[in-house]
Amino acid sequence: MPVDEILPMTEDDRAALWAAACGAVAYRADLDASAVKPDLRPAALASQFDGTLPDQGASAISVIEDLIAVAGKGLQGHASPRFFGYVCGGSMPVGAAADFLVAAWGQNAASSWESPFAAVVEQTVCEWCLELLHLPADCGVGIVSGATVANTQGIITARDALLARQGWETGENGLFGAPHIPVIIGGAAHSAPMAGVRYAGLGLGRATYLETDNQGRILISALQKALAECNKPPLVVLQAGQINTGAFDPFAEAIPMVHEAGGWVHVDGAFGLWAHAVPELRDRLAGVDSADSWAVDLHKWLNAPYDAGLCIVRDRSALVSSMSARGAYLPELGKTWEPSDSTLELSRRARGIPSYAIIRHLGAQGVRAMIVRHCALAVYLSDRLAAEPGISIMNEVVLNQVAIACETDEVTTKVLERIQQRAQVYPSHGVWQGRQIIRVSIINHATDKADIDLLFDEILEAHRAVR
Repeated sequence: MPVDEILPMTEDDRAALWAAACGAVAYRADLDASAVKPDLRPAALASQFDGTLPDQGASAISVIEDLIAVAGKGLQGHASPRFFGYVCGGSMPVGAAADFLVAAWGQNAASSWESPFAAVVEQTVCEWCLELLHLPADCGVGIVSGATVANTQGIITARDALLARQGWETGENGLFGAPHIPVIIGGAAHSAPMAGVRYAGLGLGRATYLETDNQGRILISALQKALAECNKPPLVVLQAGQINTGAFDPFAEAIPMVHEAGGWVHVDGAFGLWAHAVPELRDRLAGVDSADSWAVDLHKWLNAPYDAGLCIVRDRSALVSSMSARGAYLPELGKTWEPSDSTLELSRRARGIPSYAIIRHLGAQGVRAMIVRHCALAVYLSDRLAAEPGISIMNEVVLNQVAIACETDEVTTKVLERIQQRAQVYPSHGVWQGRQIIRVSIINHATDKADIDLLFDEILEAHRAVR
């Protein structure tokens, strides 16, 4: 039976690509004037789609036009300079443009032989990030989807290394019957490293949780006590940038203590580790560079498109030993990296290229200036709000996070609901020190003083309206 000729690129395909590019530009151009929250939430938005599997296809251009027409009703303003929720970067336009190319090129970036351009660019961005973050240049680095996977990889690598110190080969023997690894983690840790502990099979129920101060920093006395009770080399998880307060664990004191006990220190630095790129902020996380592994997002403070993060391990051979799918064969560690040897994935997109474009566009000075600006804006907002009766700042503003509480939890909740409903700005919720808070994260590349003034006005308007 004859087969009709299929072209690699039709006029319909070309029109679809142009429509997608034009739609992206139009969306970004309108961000500053658009509402920051979606018009429709999932249940209402689902009615806009025909859930029936189509038997016959549609033209490429019509599919893209339909997506653009409906998408606006259900898009959160994550890329808006007025979005202050969670800790979400703004997907910088040059990164988004590079991401469009990544999708069009369609490379499987796991193999340097099969996709040499992607491998070389991604190795370059890894080297640049090590230099920016002021970490050892010979670290192993895997480009992953974000901090959850970066934490998981770092913890798996730590698990294997700590078991190897006890004479146990995890890749060969698995975990059944393996020696015990004490796990010590701060009581105010984020859920991402917690997930990593679970995924690594170490068990959250077996972990020791350290007491913290009112900013979420571990108490050295609690760490001393926990280490004294360890009869095996421990895994200790510290954090750079507590999600509510931005606080840093006392690395300079804690890490030598753990190493003295033969242990491994993993740092969850999803956003806070970027402060180490700035000389004038570096003392706030002094000693963090002496850890054994780190997790950091690229789609947070670098403002890369989702999904992008780094798992960084001081001993590159340990990372490759744990991540490589080549079984017992440990590949030669040459100057050129093999991407799949440093991540859990054997097939993936070239997710590091947008970050390369952003760093190339901003330069090291531009990255540092953006971080400094955000930290200064956080202080500016907290100072203004602290002067208002009935509004309290619940954290020491040492980074880009501001934790805000009103007179009661009920008032705080209602204030946040009103702000989000008005959709001029979008902070998110949280719980800190037993109180409901409005959490502000200043991390979008385009956020400026005018956006912070608008946020201040919206908080005051809502507070006065609900009291």
